Amino acid sequence: MAIETWLPIGFALPDGAKAKLALYEGQDWQIVETQGHGRALIAREKLALHWIDSGLLEVGSLAGFLFGIQKYFSISCGPSHTLAPLVDCNSPNNKSEALAFAIAFKTTRGIDKENPLQDAIYVEKLSRLLPTYSITSRTEDDVVLGYWLTGGARVSVKSFRRLRQMMSWIDAKHLKDVIMAAGIEAKDLIIPDAASVEISTQIAASGEHTTGQSPSGALENKKSFSLPGRPKLESFFNEHVVEIIINQERYKALGIEFPPAIILHGPPGCGKTFAVERLIEYLGWPSFQIDASSVASPYIHETSRKVSEVFDKAMQNAPSVLVIDEMEAFLAGREYGAGGSHHRVEEMAEFLRRIPEATKNRVLIIAMTNRLEMIDVAIMRRGRFDHVIKVDFASEDEIRELLEKLLSNIPREDGVQAAPLAKKLAGRPLSDVTFVVREGARLSARSGKDKLVQDFLLAVLDKTPSRGEESFGRRIGFV
Repeated sequence: MAIETWLPIGFALPDGAKAKLALYEGQDWQIVETQGHGRALIAREKLALHWIDSGLLEVGSLAGFLFGIQKYFSISCGPSHTLAPLVDCNSPNNKSEALAFAIAFKTTRGIDKENPLQDAIYVEKLSRLLPTYSITSRTEDDVVLGYWLTGGARVSVKSFRRLRQMMSWIDAKHLKDVIMAAGIEAKDLIIPDAASVEISTQIAASGEHTTGQSPSGALENKKSFSLPGRPKLESFFNEHVVEIIINQERYKALGIEFPPAIILHGPPGCGKTFAVERLIEYLGWPSFQIDASSVASPYIHETSRKVSEVFDKAMQNAPSVLVIDEMEAFLAGREYGAGGSHHRVEEMAEFLRRIPEATKNRVLIIAMTNRLEMIDVAIMRRGRFDHVIKVDFASEDEIRELLEKLLSNIPREDGVQAAPLAKKLAGRPLSDVTFVVREGARLSARSGKDKLVQDFLLAVLDKTPSRGEESFGRRIGFV
């Protein structure tokens, strides 16, 4: 949807730049394109003075001007300088760009140690990240830095191996320099030395595999895996995945080399994807995904070839995680119209062959489906997928636990309580829970509040029936 620009096209800003269309906006700010492919940050007086009073900007860093009765502050930059909200920044193209951001990150944190930065605006020209003070759950700094470096992946820079997998354009030493320049303690990083990096690169290139490397890595000193709102699934992952990885020598002596493949099934919106993402983040391993959008092809043999390539990459970067999303798209039985042609039989055979092979080569395979009854029985047998776990609608206690976790990171009024919300949300998808909190925060901010208000949460809940109950008679929009 187009953004309504505060200023008319061609309006001359104090530094001479001429405003064009708005590219991004928040409650009290906009970023507009300027003639010559530059950009300008426009901020209302209240927000600009907040930046100045907090010490993030000096008086005169932004130029003030009047438009009508409203006073604004602005700064313009050319196309060579980055000016964008962090949620929409592109990943850096070289080490210089990455270091520039890291220095701005550290400088900002040296002045403002408290306010979250995941919704900040990166002004490279000023070497600052400017918080927008929006009401959102706080994201830790190591994840914010990883998000920007990778161009949108929620990965902590402390998960160094996973980060390296996603940033092949920069070597380990230079990436370490960037992370340290941002003020992240080096002792928290899992950084292999140059020799081990070179050896692992040669192994990946040759397709060989070594069993001498421990997959437990940094997990030995970590707390147990946590999954708010899903205690049973959390317990399963801790017992059948984390425990085996951490105590691999003990399990190996009894013939258990690595955790077996797992299927998560259940209705949409119940937290399957969220659970897998949390586990991947906890493990800190490279992750790979097979889904219809990435590997499906109308050409004979092409899908099988792509599937094989993903398995190969996962094994070359082991220990790793391979996620098969919407597995019914590839692995449905013949009675559901699958496997009726030669190339579908070929795809099925590829999975049947590669799943046990990948598990033996330390690839944790997790498949997800909403239609378990469609999956071919050959895939379902033990030895390929040992565990089939149902992820159903959450109970009241599970929803209350998730709500308390979500609300703990958001500024809120004293009257905000999870219990009344959990009672009404019981038996509904977990996605409804996060929606209610996010929409309640939006309404609170829209009303001028700087804290989350219980009345807005309840109002959202009353107007948001479960997707199975609501009518889709409206012509446009969603609740």
